[in-house]
Amino acid sequence: MTLLRKSTAPQRTIQRARIVLDAADGFSNTEIASRVGMARQNVVAVRQRFEERGLESVVQDAPGRGRPKTYSEAKIQKIVESTLHTTPKNATHWSSRELAKRHQVSFSTVQRAWRAHNLQPHRVQNFKFSKDPHFVQKLRDIVGLYMDPPMNAIVLSVDEKSSVQALERTAPILPLRDGVPARQTHDYTRNGTTTLFAALNTLSGTVLERCLPRHRHTEFLEFLEHINRNVPRKLDIHIIMDNYATHKHPAVKAWFAKHPRYHEHFTPTSSSWLNAVERFFSEITAKRIRRGTFRSVNKLVSAISAYVADHNANAKPFVWTKSARKIMAKIRQCHAIYES
Repeated sequence: MTLLRKSTAPQRTIQRARIVLDAADGFSNTEIASRVGMARQNVVAVRQRFEERGLESVVQDAPGRGRPKTYSEAKIQKIVESTLHTTPKNATHWSSRELAKRHQVSFSTVQRAWRAHNLQPHRVQNFKFSKDPHFVQKLRDIVGLYMDPPMNAIVLSVDEKSSVQALERTAPILPLRDGVPARQTHDYTRNGTTTLFAALNTLSGTVLERCLPRHRHTEFLEFLEHINRNVPRKLDIHIIMDNYATHKHPAVKAWFAKHPRYHEHFTPTSSSWLNAVERFFSEITAKRIRRGTFRSVNKLVSAISAYVADHNANAKPFVWTKSARKIMAKIRQCHAIYES
């Protein structure tokens, strides 16, 4: 029955499994042939092979059956080695047709070899290893705030999204149609920019936001004052930030010194993924900003404020699921793969 539920099982394997199961249920060979759409003599052959070889006869073809391999394993291995360790002239990676031409095989043979070895030369992904000497300590500190927040305190993930552009398309966006995605012109008019400062309350999921013209330390101090006016005065505030110079400006340090209930927590360098507010920035960009049309900065700011209000009305607590130990294990695995 497990084979029948597998969506990736070959059709011939499923047919054989049905024949064996129907035979066990007492159906005759003629009835089974009608049920599975196969000649009676083939049903008899499948049942005989099952009696002789057991389950192996259902999963695997009989010896000598099937189309013989066109190319040897050595040839396939050469294709794989070329994919992994060489590049074509004046190109960064192989295409199936270029590599097929080099090895004098069909491009479908190259594609089969790539699929068999899970190779995708056309794809590339970004990566960044943090070189922060205190990476582990900072990781444990921040993940601890997410997974086991302190009592009588608020945990705020803070950052700014700079240079948010108020773009006005030169023509209205064409709406979604059956079989046709929404479309927008590639050209636009720039109507100014704003900087979105945001603080995500990880316990409630709500966001404090403020749009300001620039993102210097003076604007950051203004945002800190905005936070201070909007959080309960009797609670400690733990603020998670990245290592942007604005966050470590002497005037900012002096502000924190005057407000001892605030506790600073800095993410490791090159580890913005640890800052929970980045998820909010990703969502507002995808859902409201990227495809929006704004004739002025004020229109953009109003749209951001409206989005945040809707978000807060249906906010859910931020849930972090990966422990620091699991994250470190994954990082060590990545280092081992690339021997770095």
